[in-house]
Amino acid sequence: MGESEDEARAAAVRMHDVTPADFLELPARTAKPRATGLTHVLDKGASVGELSARLPAIAGYADLWKLGWGTAYVDPSVAEKIGLLTAHGVIACSGGTLLEIAWAQGRADELMAWAADVGFPAIEVSNGVVGMPITEKRRLIEKAAARFEVLAEVGSKDPAAPVSAEQWMTEVLGDIAAGARWAIAEGRESGTVGLYDRDGSVRASIVQALAEAAPERPVIFEAPRKDQQAWFIRSLGTNVSLGNVPIEDILSLEAMRLGLRADTAGLAERDRAPTAPS
Repeated sequence: MGESEDEARAAAVRMHDVTPADFLELPARTAKPRATGLTHVLDKGASVGELSARLPAIAGYADLWKLGWGTAYVDPSVAEKIGLLTAHGVIACSGGTLLEIAWAQGRADELMAWAADVGFPAIEVSNGVVGMPITEKRRLIEKAAARFEVLAEVGSKDPAAPVSAEQWMTEVLGDIAAGARWAIAEGRESGTVGLYDRDGSVRASIVQALAEAAPERPVIFEAPRKDQQAWFIRSLGTNVSLGNVPIEDILSLEAMRLGLRADTAGLAERDRAPTAPS
């Protein structure tokens, strides 16, 4: 009986024993576990099988993995997914909308107990959906920080909500003081609210304020679109932390960070350029 196609492919890989490419001059990239240059992934409901197939290739470039909205609550394989991500060195977190809805129903404590039981190492706390007062957001951050790594999101999901650089900066600093490990700036899956105008263009004044707010613990900027990712990399560098990255874009984003796409080609040369004397 002849070899199957999969067996033949595996045998060919073993024969060649290809080593990773390392002959190009590229921008310096932080290594896991990263403090900067984080890639925060938005999982919209991928199956365990899909993750098993994808993670060997992408786990080295993914740091935080959000099971978006309430998908974790309705996924019977959620514990298996979290275990798979953990085994590959990727931190799984629940979506902030899920905790907001639980809080609105008076069930935030039950939600946290459930999240711990299924194995989440991290949890997102936000107040962009149900009108949660900032005092309640801070209380939830403090409570969650006792058993999880906390991601605290700033910004509303309502495109009509006013956006203030000063208010966002103050909220980020307060969330970190309350116990959040990471702060996230709202952009949604669409990339058309919060950090962005309705057409998806970046509100640069907001970004600048947040970039300066807590330089020792940089903000994760939600950037679901390629043009937005390129803007942040060109403006804030290879190791800017980016969030809500689609699963299928993890490798292409890493290539963009390294100047291996037309959008960011020349990053290595820019980084090596001598600084003009003052």
